[in-house]
Amino acid sequence: MDASDLENVIIDSTVQSKATAHPTDSRLLQVARNKLLKAAKECGLSFKQTFEKEAKTLKRKAGGYAHAKQFRRLKKVIKRQRTIVGILLRETGRQLATVSEQARLKLKELMDRVSQIKNQKRTDKNKLYSLHAPEVECIGKGKSGKPYEFGVKTSIVVSHQKSLILGTRTFPSNPYDGHTLNEQLEQSTILMQEMNIEIKKVYGDLAYRIKKADEHLIPKGVELIHRGIKDMTAPMKKALKRRQSIEPVIGHVKQDHGMNRNYLKGAIGDAIHAVLCSCGYNIKWLLRRIGLKGLRGLFFSLLNECYRWQISGVFKKQTLATQ
Repeated sequence: MDASDLENVIIDSTVQSKATAHPTDSRLLQVARNKLLKAAKECGLSFKQTFEKEAKTLKRKAGGYAHAKQFRRLKKVIKRQRTIVGILLRETGRQLATVSEQARLKLKELMDRVSQIKNQKRTDKNKLYSLHAPEVECIGKGKSGKPYEFGVKTSIVVSHQKSLILGTRTFPSNPYDGHTLNEQLEQSTILMQEMNIEIKKVYGDLAYRIKKADEHLIPKGVELIHRGIKDMTAPMKKALKRRQSIEPVIGHVKQDHGMNRNYLKGAIGDAIHAVLCSCGYNIKWLLRRIGLKGLRGLFFSLLNECYRWQISGVFKKQTLATQ
C-alpha cells in the first residue's frame, strides 16, 4: 500500500447489536419478575405468593393480543404485570434487613433495575431495554427493515483505495456522528504513528456535517469532504465516489466476523468486540492480498518453518524435562 492511501480515509458509523431479545414491555416485566424471584430465593427470602401461574397466563395473553393488534386488551395485561412486579418489589424490600450485607447490595442493584423497568413509560428517555445489559441503547438509522436497533454506535475508518480498516471505536450514549470525528481520528492516528503517517483527508456522508461553531472539533490539518460542500473540484468529486466502498466493509465485518451480535459483557465488552471483529476482517484482507500478489508459496513456506521451530522447541522442552 502507498502512504497516500493511508493519508486519505473514509469514515462511517453503524450499530453493533447486543445479544438481547426485542424489548417489549410485556417481556421485560416477565423477565424482571423471574430474575427478582430467583435472586431473592438464592438469598433465602420467602414469598406468600409468587403469581407463577398468573404470570404465564399473562405472558401468553400479551403475545396473542399484540399479534392480533388488540392494544386495549394488551394494555390491561401489561398493567396487571406491572402490579405483580410492584407487589414482589415491596415484599423483597421488607425482607432486605434479614440478609447479609453482600447479598443486600446485590439485591438492591437488581431491585433498582426492576423498579426502572416497572415505572418507565413509552416517551421516557434513558430507558432500560435489557435487565442483564443496562448499557444497551435504542438507535434509529432510518432503515426500512430495521427502524430501531439495540446496541451501541460504532464508528469505522477504512483506507481510501484498498479498504483496510484503520480504526474501530464504540461511542456510548449515541452522539451525533460529526461530534465523534475527532476521537475516531485520534485512535486511527495512534495506530499509524509508528509509520509516521498522518491523516489529511476524510470522506464521509452528510451525517458528518459540522456547523461553523463546531469546526474546532475537526483536527488540525485534516480536510473533511462530504456531498454538501460548495465549489467542489472534479478530483474531489471523483474521490468522493469511493465513499460508498465502506458500506460492504461494514456488511462483511458484521456478517462474516461477528459484529452483528455482541455477547461480551458491559461497555468494555462492546469496545473489545468491535476491535476484534475489525482485526478478523484485516487478517482475511491480508490473506487475500497475499494470494493476489502471488506470495502464496512464500507464505506457506514461512508457516512450515514456524511449525518446525515450534516442534523443535517442544522436543527440547521434553528433553530438558526428562533430564
